[in-house]
Amino acid sequence: MIYLKNISLAFGDRTLFEDWTWPITERSRIGLVGDNGAGKTTLLKTILGMVELDGGTIDIPDRKNRAIAYLPQDLVEIEPVPLMEYLKNRCGLTELENGMRNCEKLVAALPAHPPEGEGLSETGARREKLLREYDRIVAVYQAKEGYAFEARAKQVLKGFGFGEQDFLKQCDEFSGGWKMRILLAVILLSQPDIMLLDEPTNHLDTESMEWLESYLKDYPGTLITVAHDRFFLDKMATTIAEISQGRLAVYKGNYSYYLLEKEKRLAALEKERLLQQGEIKKTEEFIERFRFKATKAKQVQSRVRMLEKFAPLRAEGHGKTVKIRFPAGPKSGKEVLFVNKLAKSYGTQEIFREVSFSLQRGERVALVGVNGSGKSTLSRILGQVEAPSAGEIRSGLNVHMAFFSQESAENLRYDRTIWEETMEVASRSNDRERRNLLGAFLFSGDDIHKPVSVLSGGEKSRLALLKILLQETNLLILDEPTNHLDFKTKDIFQNALLSYQGTVVLVSHDRYFLDHLVNRVFELRDGECIEYPGNYSYFIEKRQSLAEERRAAAGQNEKPPDTPAAEGKSAYKTREDKRREAEERQRLARINQGLKKELHAVEKSIAALEGRKAEGESFLCNPLSHREPERIKQTHRDLKDLEKEIEQSYDRWHELTMAMEDNILS
Repeated sequence: MIYLKNISLAFGDRTLFEDWTWPITERSRIGLVGDNGAGKTTLLKTILGMVELDGGTIDIPDRKNRAIAYLPQDLVEIEPVPLMEYLKNRCGLTELENGMRNCEKLVAALPAHPPEGEGLSETGARREKLLREYDRIVAVYQAKEGYAFEARAKQVLKGFGFGEQDFLKQCDEFSGGWKMRILLAVILLSQPDIMLLDEPTNHLDTESMEWLESYLKDYPGTLITVAHDRFFLDKMATTIAEISQGRLAVYKGNYSYYLLEKEKRLAALEKERLLQQGEIKKTEEFIERFRFKATKAKQVQSRVRMLEKFAPLRAEGHGKTVKIRFPAGPKSGKEVLFVNKLAKSYGTQEIFREVSFSLQRGERVALVGVNGSGKSTLSRILGQVEAPSAGEIRSGLNVHMAFFSQESAENLRYDRTIWEETMEVASRSNDRERRNLLGAFLFSGDDIHKPVSVLSGGEKSRLALLKILLQETNLLILDEPTNHLDFKTKDIFQNALLSYQGTVVLVSHDRYFLDHLVNRVFELRDGECIEYPGNYSYFIEKRQSLAEERRAAAGQNEKPPDTPAAEGKSAYKTREDKRREAEERQRLARINQGLKKELHAVEKSIAALEGRKAEGESFLCNPLSHREPERIKQTHRDLKDLEKEIEQSYDRWHELTMAMEDNILS
């Protein structure tokens, strides 16, 4: 349980948290959403104790014995030690291993016979003390699954795209994105009680994200994550907490549920606000009409007091909707790009080979694949900032191209302001349109006069992307354009791309963004380029079906096992064999019938327990629950007991299902 009680925090005149009370129950899976700067990262840091609150408290019972892990959003430096050694160090295993070795050395150093003048009992006591310490360390080591750690670590690292050759590399040899994966691997391997993840999907390719989602499904602790990936929040979150203008709104469901429920809440609130306005207007009219009439004085005073008690409801909404459009560029020829037998190698390392395709006017193409497969390399070659090792690229008639990558931010002039850098782009957009565009990309007010040199990496990337939006083009090559965009800005940018009349080639790990934008997918895998004519969902579906076909084909090619006849036994069953088999089937059926009956009872019990748990959590989440402190205490105790009962019930459910499977296989 993490209990936020009346917490408040402000920076200058900007309020981040305004008197929040929020009980976060055990095993919660929470997605934090809100505009950039709303306070999502700050909330994670207050839970960690890194940021001091202006008011209120954050209580975590038995905090000293609870492991809390935090993945920061910003890139961090890692000491130059081998990768596997670093993981062991961070998970506390190296210290335990050293402790075990030290105990072994000290025990081995004890004399078989005590020195002259020292009793046998003293040597024995020292040996007994060392052995007890050794047993304690071994118990902790086993609890941390130390003996299986290397196997688990390799599984996690491979899930994040690391190869066998990476396991002995020095950590400082990896790039920033891979270092963030290493930190995430540390968190998963340490198995904390509470996991706080700030943008965990930022540095993952789509396959690594899918692996992380499947891994976290079995995570037994509390998960609180900030993410701008809708698919990730839909799969992982069971609660969405929205931070907006100092207020907190909690929605019990995933991100898709949150979007629907938010619309309903806004509609209900607006209806209530209009009713309140009508009531206020009637009251004011009554006061104005009868304020000087002596016979109505008492009623007028009553209405005045009533009016003073009204707490006017603020109008809620989505804020001002901003729309941006790419300037209309010249019309290109029908064939925009022709690529023939393209190849790229760095020294002896081959990235891809024999890549051939053509792009037609108006197509929107995604380049996908695991990290290191060559997506960014191919985008740079198509963007003419890097030369291929072999092959041909030919542009079509009247093609005007713009290329964006994370490195584009390095091409900004640091001695200029944001506004000066924007004005540097030749465009038909007027000052107002440029300011609207800056606002859409989170540069508003006096921010536009900031020097480029003081901007963060994310702000520089947004500015570089914004400059492309001002250019008149008909071909866009975009490598990870949404990395530093929040949901709102990403939607604005996506709508602009949907209305763009030119051709788009896109590298992105945002699956929702790809799914609603592209109509062709090129997957780079094992040095080859495989085409899928559809959106991202079609690509996933087709890739899975192809994998199943390959597995089925591999199964058909396997040599069948030897028959009983080959072992010198009869291949035919006697009547007695058949009778015994029938009796065995009947016996297994009777066992299964009993197992099914018990399984049904366990499932019914789980449903009832989950219902009681939901009722308790609903009460704790009610803002008015603080009026019943005794009931809050009792509810906490009940929820703790329910958690144990539910866990035991699930264990029994697993035992029963496994027993049924064993019977069926028998």
